[in-house]
Parts: sequence; structure tokens; C-alpha cells
Amino acid sequence: MAKQLLIYEQVMPISKQRHADLSVKTGTDYSFAKTINSVPLMAVEFPNAAAGYPIVFAGTETEIMPVVILGIDDDNLYITESGQWTDEYIPAFIRRYPFVFSTPNEEGKSSLCIDEEFSGCNQEGRGERLFDSQGEQTQYLQNILGFLQQYQAHFQRTRIFCQRLKEYNLLEHARARLTPPSGEQRSLSGFMRVNVERLKSLTDEQILTLVRTDELELIYLHLHSLRNLSVIAKRE
Repeated sequence: MAKQLLIYEQVMPISKQRHADLSVKTGTDYSFAKTINSVPLMAVEFPNAAAGYPIVFAGTETEIMPVVILGIDDDNLYITESGQWTDEYIPAFIRRYPFVFSTPNEEGKSSLCIDEEFSGCNQEGRGERLFDSQGEQTQYLQNILGFLQQYQAHFQRTRIFCQRLKEYNLLEHARARLTPPSGEQRSLSGFMRVNVERLKSLTDEQILTLVRTDELELIYLHLHSLRNLSVIAKRE
């Protein structure tokens, strides 16, 4: 469950001095994500993602986040050889590329950055410009900034959800045995899932908290999505 940030290669803060003539041409080619087997998922995405992906949890003792599993090895099984995404819903982590916020500095401020190695970056006017002829932000760049600000807000809400899962001791390490059409059994590990028996043993007060925060719904969407592990196996 690694390689989540390797789609970014040459990340630089966006500035009108450096990127005055830069245009960005995006499209339907997601080849940049072909070698990742999971990506982070925000809590707000659970209803859309649960239909086509297994939603699990991954991380360390100090930081746990939801992720969607995209493949067994270092291969995204939701992307065709020509770079087309095959599921109706594309995670926001993928849709925000080639843009990303930098890690907050000592003052808690982040900068909007771009991966300059993205194949759609150009100075020939293809796609959308970041700055107009007067050096002002274009509507396109403002829309991108707004999208990433929303992403950051959802990230904080998702962290609170995961902290509650840890506080209630609901997560357990898990392993899945998958049988692709080839018949060769494969194993997928390094992730966590909600333990249903622990969920049932919560106090009434804890359950009420999960209900009022809509987090109980998120838990059941996660559990329901695990059936998509068989979808992963069929895609292998």
C-alpha cells in the first residue's frame, strides 16, 4: 500500500514570475497513475467510491487515512494500456493532479504547487493558462485553487473520522486472498478494516456520536465496499 505520492516528480510553487507563460493541457490520459496500487480517499468520497473500489485504511500508529485499492502489485488495474480510467468515479487525489498544496510552513501556510514534469505543461498555449497577459490569475487557476482548498478541508474532516476509529479501537489489520482468472492465488496485505464485533460492542453513547457525525454511514460504506476486492481479482 505504497507509492501514493510518486505521481509527483518536480513540484514547484506556482508564481507569475516562473509560470507567466505556462499552460496546462489536461485530458483523459491517466498514464501518470499507472504504477500506483492505492490512493488516499476523503470521507466525502465514500458514497461514490464504494460502488467500484475496495475502501480500506492504511498508515502508521500516528496517522491513518482511508485509501482505495487499485491493484495488487505496483500496477493500477483501473487504467487501460492507453491510459483511460475504467471506473465511473475517479478519486479526487487523481483529479487534482498536476496540482497540490505544499506542506505547511512554520506559519501554517501552504503554497499551491504544480508538477512541472506533467506532460500537459507547456508554453505553446495548449490547454488553460495559469496567468493572463497582465500577470493576474486566470479563472482556471482560481478554480483549481478553490478545488484544492475544498480538498484540504475534507482532509481535516477525514482525519477526525480516522482519529475516532482509533479512539474506539475499531480497526484491525487485515489480509485478503484473491484468485484472479489465471487461477493463481494472490495475497494482499498492509491494510486495515473495521472489526464488526468491536463495532457492535460500542456503548450507546459512542454509537450515537457515530450516528450524529454521519461516521456510522461511512463505516458501513467501507464494509460494503470490501466486496470489491473480488473486482480487483477479476481485473488482474
